[in-house]
Amino acid sequence: MANSDGILQWNDYSSYIRRTFGQRVQKISVNAGFTCPNRDGKISTDGCIYCTNKSFSPFYCNSDDSISEQLRKGIDFFSPKYNAQKYLAYFQTYTNTYIASHTEPSLRLRLGGGLELLRQKYDEALSVDGVIGLVISTRPDCVDDEIMRLLADYAKEKYVEIEFGLESTKNSTLELINRGHTYEQAVDAIMLAQKYGIMSGVHLILGLPYETEDDFYLHAERISQLPISTLKLHQMQVLKGTRLEKLYDENKSAFADLSLENYVRIVANFLDILNPEIIVERLTSESPREMVLYPDWNGRKNFEVSHIVNAFMKKNGMFQGRRYKG
Repeated sequence: MANSDGILQWNDYSSYIRRTFGQRVQKISVNAGFTCPNRDGKISTDGCIYCTNKSFSPFYCNSDDSISEQLRKGIDFFSPKYNAQKYLAYFQTYTNTYIASHTEPSLRLRLGGGLELLRQKYDEALSVDGVIGLVISTRPDCVDDEIMRLLADYAKEKYVEIEFGLESTKNSTLELINRGHTYEQAVDAIMLAQKYGIMSGVHLILGLPYETEDDFYLHAERISQLPISTLKLHQMQVLKGTRLEKLYDENKSAFADLSLENYVRIVANFLDILNPEIIVERLTSESPREMVLYPDWNGRKNFEVSHIVNAFMKKNGMFQGRRYKG
C-alpha cells in the first residue's frame, strides 16, 4: 500500500512533517564552523574519498556569517516561495558534534568550552524567530553520553533529530572510502540516541566502489532492524576534484551500473525491502551538474527522479515494506 496520504509508494518525509507539525516546515542549512576528525588529523587528513562540501552547500551557508545571519538569509530565500512556515536549523556541514566529543575533558575549558560551545551554537540557532528545532548531522564516532544528554534537554521542548553518516553497512567499503569508523560504531551511536530518546536518521550511499546489488539490498535489511526514524538515500556520485575521481578513472569496472533506469529499479527494490516505519527523506543526491562525472542523468532534479521511482513502483505493485522481513 502507499503511505498514509495515498500519494507515494513510500513513507515520505514531507507527509511526515505535515502530520507532525500541521504545516510546512523548511530545513535551513547552517555552516557552524565545525571541522571533521577525518580532516583535521584526529583520524585522517584526507577525508572521505568522495567528499567535497562544495557539492551541497547552499549560497547562504557561509561560515563567515554568524549562525543567526545564515538562518535569516535562508529564511529570506524561502519565505517568498511559500506561505507562512516554520523552520528547522540544519547543522549540515562537516561534523556538528565534534568539538565536545573529541576534546579531552581537562582541555575543554582552555580550548573554547567544548560542550558549552555546542550549547551556544544550538542556542543561537533556536533564538531565531520561526526556528522550532534542530537537525544535527554528525559522524557515528563523534557522539557520547554527554552530548546525548545535551540533545535530550533540547528535545524536552524542541524538535531534535541527529543524522549519522552511515554510508555503508560493509566495513570493507567503509575502509576503502576512508570513513574512519566501522558499521558497529554506527550501530552503537544509533542505540545511544535511542537510549536518550533522541530521534535519529542515517545517510546511505548506493553504488560505492565494489559493492553489488546484493550489497545494496543487504543494507536495506540491516538498517531495517535498527531503531532509526529517517533515511536519506544518495546515489554515489563521482565528483571532480575528489580521490574517487582517480579511482573511477583507473577502474570503472569497480562501479555499479547507475544509469537512471537502473538506479530507479534498484531504489524501488530497496524500498520494497525496507522497514515501512522508516521515513524516507530523499532518494537521490543533487550536485552541480558541472561537478558530476558519473552518473550522468542530464541534470535530473531530485523530485523528477522521485516521480519516476514512484511510477515504476506503482506499475510493478511495489511499496515500501512489501518484502520487509520484520
